[in-house]
Order: sequence, then structure tokens, then C-alpha cells
Amino acid sequence: MKEIKATELTDNLFQTIGKEWMLVTAGTPEKFNTMTASWGGTGWLWNKPVAFVFIRPERYTYEFIEQQDTLTLSFLGEAHKDIHKVCGFQSGRNVDKVTATGLKPYITEEGNVTFEQARLVFECKKLYADMIKPELFFDKELIDRWYGEGHGNFHKMYVVEITHVWVDENVK
Repeated sequence: MKEIKATELTDNLFQTIGKEWMLVTAGTPEKFNTMTASWGGTGWLWNKPVAFVFIRPERYTYEFIEQQDTLTLSFLGEAHKDIHKVCGFQSGRNVDKVTATGLKPYITEEGNVTFEQARLVFECKKLYADMIKPELFFDKELIDRWYGEGHGNFHKMYVVEITHVWVDENVK
């Protein structure tokens, strides 16, 4: 993987996050978990390149994010939707996702976990987090649509600084 500056990214991140999806990974090289996410974004905040992701507290990965200061966002490309299905619908409490998917963990110089299959990786440091609060919605229909019966708890939003951007030099 080759490091580039966040300002050198050429991806349409609306497409990358919304259609390709990403793996959110946190923990240590010895014990980590990853999950599929398709809600989030990137931008410029507090004079830093940032990403924001939304994680429900019932997700196993949430525990790892809460315990660590860093996480990775890994983009595998649309060819790996099979991996995303396992990592999005199976819990790491019950399934070894690395074995089930064939993911090959890669440890960055900073000690964060990503995967050899990734074409793009954001290595991130937590800056801010807060729970989504129902009383703060302007469009109340969103509550029923995304948090109504059977949907799960409200997400926690994390704003993370993108400290490193890695791209696979072999992927065009």
C-alpha cells in the first residue's frame, strides 16, 4: 500500500461509502472486530480531514471502538460484496469473520488492523462522539424508518481524524 494525502483522493466518496461500503475495524492485532457500514461521510472539520461513521451500541465492533483511540475504514471494492454480507450480518461474537470471509489482516505501522484486500484505507483517530438523540430530529419520520420496531438502538456518531490514507498501487 502507498500512502497519499487525503486531498489527493479521487474517489467519489458518495459512491464509495454508499454503494461500495466499508469495513469499520477496531481493536488490537491480537483481538479486533470488523463490521460492514454504509452510513458515513468525509469532510473538513477542526482544520483536519475527517470521516464520520455511525455505529449501533449493540454491534460487537462498538465495544472495540469504545476501548481504542483509533480505527480503520477499509474499502474493498464492489467485487467483495460477499465479504460485506458476512461482516454486516454475522456477529464477531459468534463467527470468526476472518476465517469465514478469507480476509487477510494487515497491521499498519501505527498498529491498526486493516486488510490486504483493501483498495483504499483510512487510518483514523477518534476526535468526538455522541449518541443520536430522538428529540433532536427535525424530520421525525426518520425515527420510525430507521429506529422503529425491529431496527435496533440509536447509533453513536464518531467523528474521526483521517491520519493516514493508504491506496493499493495495483488497483487502477
